[in-house]
Order: sequence, then C-alpha cells, then structure tokens
Amino acid sequence: MLRSRFLAMPVLIAAFAIAMGAVIDALVKGVAPGAGLHHLLAWRFLFGGVIAGAVFLAKKRPRPSNEAIRFHTMRGLLQLFCAFTFFYALTQLRLAEATALGFTAALMVAPVARIVIGERLSRVAVLAALIGFGGVALAVFGSNPGGSAALGDRTLGYVALFSSTIGYAFVLVFLRMRARHEDATTIALFTNIVPAIALLPITLGLFGWPALSYIPFFLLLGVLGYSVWYLMTLAYAQAEAQVLAPLEYTALVWSALLGLFFFDEWPGLALWVGAIIIIASCLLVAFESRFRTRRAARMPASDLPE
Repeated sequence: MLRSRFLAMPVLIAAFAIAMGAVIDALVKGVAPGAGLHHLLAWRFLFGGVIAGAVFLAKKRPRPSNEAIRFHTMRGLLQLFCAFTFFYALTQLRLAEATALGFTAALMVAPVARIVIGERLSRVAVLAALIGFGGVALAVFGSNPGGSAALGDRTLGYVALFSSTIGYAFVLVFLRMRARHEDATTIALFTNIVPAIALLPITLGLFGWPALSYIPFFLLLGVLGYSVWYLMTLAYAQAEAQVLAPLEYTALVWSALLGLFFFDEWPGLALWVGAIIIIASCLLVAFESRFRTRRAARMPASDLPE
C-alpha cells in the first residue's frame, strides 16, 4: 500500500508532462503555418535558453569542460535538426499520426547504439524493429490521407518525420554516453542554448520578423518545453523507468483528442492498429533490455523491487 502511494505522485507527474508535450505539438501544428516554422523554432529556443540559463545559474552548476562543451554543441545542433524535421512533419501530417510514427525512435536506438558505441544488437531487438516497421507500413499505407494536407505534402511529412526519429535515436545514445558526466540541468542548458545561438540570425530579424501576436505563443512554447523536461526529470527521480516509460504511449490518446477537437482530424482504424503494433514492439525492446540487464546482474527476471 505504501509503495503504491509512493508511486502515485511520480506517475501523475509524468502523465501530466506527457499530456503537456501533446499540447506543445498541437500548438506547433496550429501556429507554425502562420508564424513561419523558422521563427517558431528561433524564438521557442530563445525563450527556452533564457529559462534554462537562469536555472543553471540559480543552481550554481560548475562550468562544463571544453570537451563537454564541444560534445553538447554537436548534440544541440542534432537536437535542432530533430526539432525542425518533427515540427515540419506536424504541419503536414495528422497529429495522432505523427505521434504514433514518432515512437519508432525507440526501435532505432539499438542499431544506433551498435554503430556508435558498439553495443550488442540482440535478436529480440531486430525482431521487434521488423514488427514495428510492419506497423509503420500499415499506419502509413492503410491510412486515408483526409484533412487539409495534400498527398505530396504528406510524403515530405513522412520523410521529415523519419529523419527526425533517426536523429533522435542518435540524440538518446549520445545522452547515454554523457549521463554519468553531466547533470540534467547542464544537459537542458545545452539543449536550448545551442539551437538558440544557431538561430540568432533569424531571431535578430535577418529573415524578417514574425507578427507580434505570435510572440506570446513562442514564449508559451519555451515555458512548456522546459516544464516538460523538468517534470519528467522530477518523475524519473522518484520512480523506476520501467514504471514510467509505458506512460509515453498515452501521448497518442492526447494527440488523437487534440487533433480531433482543434483540427477535425479523424484517425482511421489502420492508424490505431499500426500504432498498437509499434507500441508493442517498443515494449518488447524495453522488457528484453530489462531482462538482459537482470541476467547480467544474476537477478531473477521476475524479481520486482518492493
């Protein structure tokens, strides 16, 4: 009973953060076409960078080493690429569709980790990836385009989306490489500051200015983006990843509801079936990784901490 009460708070925090992330996606989809995706990215990261910098200074974190600065600069630029391609995909695809297909980033982590840091690629991970991408094929080719996006735009949306998921898999592996060296506050600082600096020419008006009416939305995106990171960090500090990770898939429900309410998007049956296959594949990878870790530690796979 005590354990259940202890887990309730981080679960609620994580669930709220994930719902907030779906709201961010909906805001991007609604605001970007009028404001310009380049302006949205530049100002969103500017506000996020200001917030992250203020938190970094308030916590009096030490200056990162030159090696860390070089590493996180490279990672921050890759993060910017992932944000640009995913945000563009949101403007071309249905909200629930982009969310469901975005889950494939988890399936790409294992092969990317094999390439980058030489981790062993298990048969289960390969099988799960094949099954997952079968779900992707069903979601993509079995869905009725509908909505306002033209077929050509949807093709570009798919290209952007999968470019983003591949890039994000690299980002996750890079984070794993530095997790023991930097705290979350430092990582969040570079995640926002590097893209903000890279996009300064846009922020300074060299490519025109956004309408003033969009600035509050950009500020809101910056605040929400940092809040999601903070809440998820808080949740994962209080509960095991195996408890919280499956909650990520509730984003699909929120995306479907937001897409239906604000954009009149009706996810078809093929999308839902494809999404279930993708999610099942991701969970297969997650549980196989957990069992492998326990075997390496010579712990019974069914031994759950109390």
